[in-house]
Amino acid sequence: MALIKNFEDLECWKLARLYVKKIYLNTSRQQLNNDFGFQSQLRDAAVSIMNNIAEGFGRLSKKEFRRFLDIALGSLAETKSMTYIAYDLNYFSEELTEELQVENEIIKSKILGLIKYLNTKI
Repeated sequence: MALIKNFEDLECWKLARLYVKKIYLNTSRQQLNNDFGFQSQLRDAAVSIMNNIAEGFGRLSKKEFRRFLDIALGSLAETKSMTYIAYDLNYFSEELTEELQVENEIIKSKILGLIKYLNTKI
């Protein structure tokens, strides 16, 4: 793995950033504005993914970084679950839900790859 000097260089963080943008753009519709609790929780969970990757990277140990990546995975699972709810409540289309699920799995695989790498260094 090439030496990464900034969290912005991590592929999982870059993808999580795009994922957050998509979540925000698709939760800005009037119907979701009326369900503020749901809108807020989904947005917060998505933001938590990229922020935990960044925060873990900023820690002084690989073990701490690994712990924050675990938290990011939990937030990723939460957003996946919530996109199913959004679909069930007709907030998201089937197409959007499928796109988000695919992106979620890609981010998950990138984070798991980073965890695997870190496990060899701890």
